[in-house]
Amino acid sequence: MNPPERNPLESAAAAPPPADGAVGDGRAQPPPPDGRLAASGPDSGPASGPGSGSGPGPYESHGPSPDYVLALDVGGTGMKAALIGPGNELLHEARRATDRERGPDAVVDAVLGFAAELRAYGLEHLGAEPAAAGVAVPGIVDDLAGTAVYAANLGWRDVPLRALLGERLGGVPVALGHDVRTGGLAEGRIGAGEGVDRFLFVPLGTGIAGAIGIDGRVEPGAHGGAGEIGHIPVRADGPDCRCGQRGCLETLASAAAVGRAWAAASGDPEATSADAAKAVAAGDPRATAVWQEAVDALATGLVTAHTLLDPRTLIIGGGLAEAGEVLFAPLREGVRRRISFQQLPTIVPAALGDAAGCLGAGLLARDLLSAEVSSR
Repeated sequence: MNPPERNPLESAAAAPPPADGAVGDGRAQPPPPDGRLAASGPDSGPASGPGSGSGPGPYESHGPSPDYVLALDVGGTGMKAALIGPGNELLHEARRATDRERGPDAVVDAVLGFAAELRAYGLEHLGAEPAAAGVAVPGIVDDLAGTAVYAANLGWRDVPLRALLGERLGGVPVALGHDVRTGGLAEGRIGAGEGVDRFLFVPLGTGIAGAIGIDGRVEPGAHGGAGEIGHIPVRADGPDCRCGQRGCLETLASAAAVGRAWAAASGDPEATSADAAKAVAAGDPRATAVWQEAVDALATGLVTAHTLLDPRTLIIGGGLAEAGEVLFAPLREGVRRRISFQQLPTIVPAALGDAAGCLGAGLLARDLLSAEVSSR
């Protein structure tokens, strides 16, 4: 596919909110692919890219482009990657499994091998090495040290991922970042928060975390833990949380929590938050009760975060955000009712969906190059 000359992210930033009742349990999904990263999950279709056997991806025929970066978004079960040009255009996309069932060392090997394949693809098809690489990973991340400190779902502890990737990529500069903060960076610069000086990006997926956006950058905090609003206790008598507290926001308002609550209320052990949203839209009173409890908890948590941070805009993404106004209408009202002296924030859906982490990793790589130039 060789589309007309344009920045595909312009359409991502301008995409309308999802239709009411359309919801999933992963990250928010973008509109149909137009050169951006596909919105499907890692197991939903054939991967493109080196070694996939699926043929060329959407932007693979652009010809040599020496000024490109390698971007990699590592998730709990799958990885998304892209080679990204200077205008944020996607020159090539690919997906892989993390192989986490084989243990933490296998995950590291999978990440390193995937990055090496992408570098080889760039050399062959674009005629040059990537100028830099950006990698987004889950868990606790020490951005400055380049270390993946801890990731429960991958089994990682103190993995010097930046150094390992730099070595595997033949000395290409590498930037490492936290997955939610990296997604927030993309939403802030080229997505729903473009042009907004202060925002809070909150994806509602398996858990809940936040990215604090300030003038085009995302605040990591003193120890790399800024934005963990999923662990704000909002119900003293709420469910136990894996962090050791009770009633944390993510135990009540994540997509996973809503799925569990609806499975119990409906008697269907396979029910998900997607099913709950559909039942709410259909007027099921049991689903409405489950949904409202989650929305109330979310509104409480967001107002707490808003009181502390005073963002101009709250950007909501992840699985629950795919419900559109089934979520946003009661959420906006819930926040409005809880606001007292604070300025009411604008609440909008995320625009980049599944692609945010990978696009943000590309921005990390670009920032790294800019920092190197300015330090000379």
